[in-house]
Amino acid sequence: MQKWQKQTLKLMTMGAAILSLAGCASAKSSASQGNNPTGKTVKIGVNMELSGAAAGYGEQQKQGIQLAAHEINQAGGIKVGNTKKKVQLVIRDNKTSNTTAASVAAQLVNNDKVVAVVGPATTNAGTAAIPNMTKASVPTVSPSATDPDYTLQKNGKVQKYVFRACYQNNLQGSSAAKFMTTDLKAKRVAILTDNSSDYGTGLTKAFKKTYTGKVVSSQAFQEGDKDFNAVLTSLKHKQIDAIYAPGYYSEIGLIIKQARQAGIDVPVVGSDGMADTKLAQIAGKSNSNKIYYTTPFSTKAAASNQVASKFMSAYKAKYGSTAPTFSALAYDSVYMVKAAIEKEGSANSVKIADGLADLKNFKGTTGTMSIDKEHDAEKTISIEQLTNGTVSNTYNIK
Repeated sequence: MQKWQKQTLKLMTMGAAILSLAGCASAKSSASQGNNPTGKTVKIGVNMELSGAAAGYGEQQKQGIQLAAHEINQAGGIKVGNTKKKVQLVIRDNKTSNTTAASVAAQLVNNDKVVAVVGPATTNAGTAAIPNMTKASVPTVSPSATDPDYTLQKNGKVQKYVFRACYQNNLQGSSAAKFMTTDLKAKRVAILTDNSSDYGTGLTKAFKKTYTGKVVSSQAFQEGDKDFNAVLTSLKHKQIDAIYAPGYYSEIGLIIKQARQAGIDVPVVGSDGMADTKLAQIAGKSNSNKIYYTTPFSTKAAASNQVASKFMSAYKAKYGSTAPTFSALAYDSVYMVKAAIEKEGSANSVKIADGLADLKNFKGTTGTMSIDKEHDAEKTISIEQLTNGTVSNTYNIK
């Protein structure tokens, strides 16, 4: 090969390499820009547990999401710069499966090109979805993922595209401990923990850290357990003043029922996983006395909150029932996305994440909230009391 041919080949090779690098840089730049709305709509994805073990929560959240979207569209849509765009929901079922939740996240951001996602409901499913949301630079707002580490990376840094509308377990657990000490005067308690998820174990850890009385028994159960008689029998002679049982209504309802049948009539205190009318259905109304649980949304306190009062009326008109906590949290999640878009004047997914991170004094159904530096919602916490299966009192915990 002649010298000029070699030089020409060398230049061609260098040019191809430069073009290749430019192409990579362009692709990287494009990926970092996130998703943008197209046409006259803003696509918001819903990655939700609509079947499987957590379907009860997922269905409630879907109702809150759909109500919020309907209201926004009835009012003309979301203001994006000088125009208004209607909300288009893209709803997918993650089947209460971590693997499916990750797959749904990929479908929503890559195929459906949504600019934000509401859900999943559970911490585990939400955590599984994070890598695909982050890769696409699309924010996700979970209405109810409460594990303290949900919004954080393993190195402790905040997840840029992960937010939540609820408070985290540390606040729930510590608030329950304060309530049992100050209001119930419980000096000796037993703990029954759902240790099949980070939800139950995280709440228990926070409770133990704050509670100043004596924990006379600490036992665990698994999601799906039906018979708690052996555990409850062991508590009958321990002179307990109360039971702390963080978990979901499906198991806690049975624990309450079997405890009352065993003659254990002490207060049972739990978490927002109990905030469902199915709890009293499972436990039985006559057994559902002296039952307490932490909650971000109190139907009793809603009368003093104009946003909550309006929401409850609209929910009742649309669905024919009283609005549950998880519908309220999901409803707020959609309006949080709307507020972020209008603050930034853009429905670009990266800009929405910026807007969510800067959200301050947002007035929602679950109170006035601000997003802190770890993307957690700072808000007040309440404890509701059940009497004969109906909310009879509300306590505000500071």
